[in-house]
Amino acid sequence: MSKVLIIDDDKNLCMLLRATCRSLGYEADYACTLQKGFEMASAGGFEVVLLDVHLPDGSGLDAIPAFRVVSSCPEVIIMTGLADSRGAELAIKTGAWDYLQKPAHLSEITLALRRALQYREGVIQSQSMTNLDRGSFVAVTPLMQHCLGLVAQSAGSSASILIRGETGTGKEMIARLVHTNSSRAARPFIVVDCANLPENLVESTLFGHEKGAFTGADRSHPGLIQQADGGTLFLDEIGDLPLLVQKNFLRVLQEKRFRPVGGSREIECDFRLIAATHRDLDEMVKQGTFREDLLFRIRTIDIEIPPLRSHRDDCLPLMSQFMKQLHDQYGKGVKGFSPDLIEAVHSYSWPGNVRELRNAMESAYVAAGNTPTLYPNHLPSGIRIHLKKELLGPPEPAPEPASFLRMPLSIQDARQFSEKKYLELLSMYSGGKIKDACEVAGLSATQLYALYRKHGLAFGEPRTARRETEQR
Repeated sequence: MSKVLIIDDDKNLCMLLRATCRSLGYEADYACTLQKGFEMASAGGFEVVLLDVHLPDGSGLDAIPAFRVVSSCPEVIIMTGLADSRGAELAIKTGAWDYLQKPAHLSEITLALRRALQYREGVIQSQSMTNLDRGSFVAVTPLMQHCLGLVAQSAGSSASILIRGETGTGKEMIARLVHTNSSRAARPFIVVDCANLPENLVESTLFGHEKGAFTGADRSHPGLIQQADGGTLFLDEIGDLPLLVQKNFLRVLQEKRFRPVGGSREIECDFRLIAATHRDLDEMVKQGTFREDLLFRIRTIDIEIPPLRSHRDDCLPLMSQFMKQLHDQYGKGVKGFSPDLIEAVHSYSWPGNVRELRNAMESAYVAAGNTPTLYPNHLPSGIRIHLKKELLGPPEPAPEPASFLRMPLSIQDARQFSEKKYLELLSMYSGGKIKDACEVAGLSATQLYALYRKHGLAFGEPRTARRETEQR
């Protein structure tokens, strides 16, 4: 039976929605604060969360990512009493299923509920019905299982896919999974790193060129698009594709034909496009650095890969897999993990994601030598330093040193530090001129001379008067 969680500070509304959900055959519960709702979502296995925006202890909009990464990975439907187009945009971008304005009719709420639950059921069915060849892809948590469900759905179509995620999350691996499980698996999988395309040869690299098309073109050469004929073209970091090339590539996507550089005839090419980026392409569209029409074409299917810090329970299975790979690579045996190493790995935020974890495991494997178990001290020093800093907290700010050189000071301000030191510095500051010294100190010459005698000083030099007397 599907489970629904309602989070709203209006208790009467919560009870009404709970009764409505139960009449539809769903289990339902509610909370009136964000904290209580999150605790229930973390422990309760809910599939849908009906979430208010303005709650006593926080914003529902800001909490969407946190709810999306709890163990059951629920769909989130936002309910708000204020119509806000920016809020709706933020909600959708951060993973909300729908954005409803209160007071919403019960039929509107129940329709959104049903659609969200049907969607989840469809993903689960597609995962169970599709014998997905995962290869070496590790996915234990519900969050990554959800990604695999999208891979299974995508593999059965020929629509263009946009894969989004931070650097190192495994965007190319997801693209290869789609290709491997598609009807194009026996055909080429061509990778294009848009960030490293030579600036003066971008079009030639993608579209190919004819002999004599430019200086150095001593023979015809097929471009990467043509090499992907019948298979999959993977454009990694598509956000780095120059604007002019974006325009030309858009036509290739629409027509599935292109003309090589220096060519006189067009070539037909059947390829499936998968693009990937770590950038915010919507923001790039606003800035005019990415074409909106191209974004529409490449984002028929949208797959977002979460950062590793959002699904840390996948760390240990990933580490085990890496150990097997390192054993095959180095032939030194599979090493075990000490409990404190596992704790350290789970504590680290992994800004480089799965790629950084793989590199850290290889570094630890090599550093361990013949030791059969890996410990935290085998991890790269940068990770260990970061973990230690997090444990100890930020350093205490160093107190500012007292400075007497920020003249002029009154004698009252100076007394809290030291009259004697003040008088020495005053003598230096005034250059031995008693008139200037009196103006700074706010004293008469008689009073000032008396203070110098009190501290055994002679005006004009930081030596004691007593010593001068002895010398005489």
